[in-house]
Amino acid sequence: MPTELFGGRIIVVHSVADVEKAVSYLKGFPILGIDTETRPSFAKGKTYEVALMQVSTEDTCFLFRLNYIGMPDALLELLQDSRQLKVGLSLRDDIQRLQAKHRFSPRGFLDLQSYVKEMGIEAQSLQKIYALLFGKKISKSQRLTNWEADVLTDRQKGYAATDAWACIRIYNYLEELKRSEDYRVVEVEL
Repeated sequence: MPTELFGGRIIVVHSVADVEKAVSYLKGFPILGIDTETRPSFAKGKTYEVALMQVSTEDTCFLFRLNYIGMPDALLELLQDSRQLKVGLSLRDDIQRLQAKHRFSPRGFLDLQSYVKEMGIEAQSLQKIYALLFGKKISKSQRLTNWEADVLTDRQKGYAATDAWACIRIYNYLEELKRSEDYRVVEVEL
């Protein structure tokens, strides 16, 4: 299966001033893909705070370095804006990690794990859902890398952007299927 990689612009956000510019840009889009990354821990009982939040449009992905900037007001406003749909996978976990940095009232979120079930899709991982719908795989090779590194590698940036962008792509594809009614749910006995 060929590997899919986000091909748009990737913008790394390191400062509060840049957060405000990015959020101003993102407010112009009705649907955003969202995901987070946390430095992995290989020691029992040791955990880290969320280090990166990815927010993507169909052609631009912002990588917010939360380990440097915290949770500025502009980001909190975005996460609490009910007028904008924010699509992600396993959002409960992401929201909990974000709220550990700063409490907020999440609004406008849609978790793809619930959404795909309504469409008859039993797969729950982004990788499996994407492969099922598009016949391409999303590499997870960067998942366990250090998201708190001073400089993110190009591979880390590409991986992070792909995860957020893929959520939009899945949502838009399923919405189009629903509108066209060009699908059917097939029950398979195991």
